[in-house]
Amino acid sequence: MNPPSLNPLLVGTDVPPIPAAQRWVDRYEGTYGELINLAQAVPGTAPPAELLARISASAGTPESATYGPILGDSVLRDALAGDVRAIYGADITTDDVAITAGCNQGFFVAMMALAKAGDEIILPTPWYFNHKMTLDMLGVVTRLLPCLEQHGFVPQAENARALLGPKTRAIVLVTPNNPTGAVYPPSVLAEFADLARDAGVALVLDETYRDFLPAGQTSPHDLLATPGWRGRLLQLYSFSKSYAIPGHRLGAVIAAPAMIGELAKVLDCLMICPPRAAQAAVAWAVAGTGDWRQATRSRINARAATFREIIACSPGWSISAIGAYFAYVRHPFDNACDVVAEKLASEVGVLTLPGSFFGPGQERHLRVAFANVDDDRLAAVGARLASLA
Repeated sequence: MNPPSLNPLLVGTDVPPIPAAQRWVDRYEGTYGELINLAQAVPGTAPPAELLARISASAGTPESATYGPILGDSVLRDALAGDVRAIYGADITTDDVAITAGCNQGFFVAMMALAKAGDEIILPTPWYFNHKMTLDMLGVVTRLLPCLEQHGFVPQAENARALLGPKTRAIVLVTPNNPTGAVYPPSVLAEFADLARDAGVALVLDETYRDFLPAGQTSPHDLLATPGWRGRLLQLYSFSKSYAIPGHRLGAVIAAPAMIGELAKVLDCLMICPPRAAQAAVAWAVAGTGDWRQATRSRINARAATFREIIACSPGWSISAIGAYFAYVRHPFDNACDVVAEKLASEVGVLTLPGSFFGPGQERHLRVAFANVDDDRLAAVGARLASLA
């Protein structure tokens, strides 16, 4: 009996790269001490004790075991709307907010709402690999917008203009960026917003890491405070990193109520409702953990400075971009970046991701997620880089 045929779009989509990279460490013999995992952006500390207690208490209630609203519990939607109003000076209301099962799901449903198979989305490279995987499996054509090292890996609106066509449905930007860490200046985001408006396409901003901006930067931009933003701007957000709860899978989309209504159709088919146990607890945490989150931001910013010093003392290595959780590091070898990353993991026990995981033309770079390791382990990275043959 012949096996059933599979969707060729899905078969042609790349496999998730992080599990593949993690297999490299199976050959590490522990010569330089325990593994230093700089591959995945995971919070390096547990959530505040009171947040965990509130999640635990909520999980023990009958209500958390029932279906909830498709767009998320109103208490969390209200809390996020208030948070965005405060940060961006925006007129966000609860009707503009959909809670999703993580930011990846937010991106997935946004793309389903904006584009059908054969339509085009402009996606900067290097890309966040789950974004590219989503577009590929949906049959949406990706128009690549190269972000150049000489520009700090910040995209240029004038280069995107040449990619616009009759099938373009949206421009996607990620800031602070994954994988490079680059923080896009408000002026650049304003240029892209103008470009998207003039072209009649959506601008999708993935701001998963907006709570980890470098010290001194407050509001990431003023686009949500600009009259007429609804209908042309979508913001994606994640509670995973800011509140150290990736396992509870909570993200959000902020968009015009009409768009939110269309997203609800997709969300109802995917999940019925977002996970319930953590929603009320996180709604409390938006205001209740402000000091803890600011301390986390300060600690990660300090860790970025430490990593800069480590690379500055590592001959041949250099940082091309850094910010929030990530650094995009240029390696000194003639080998391809996947060979370098594999040797780092298997020979000296430092797990990073090669630039090739994030698109074409990235062979000289590695992505380093420095935020998730403690200071002692991070300090050991320099000696291990020096030991790599």
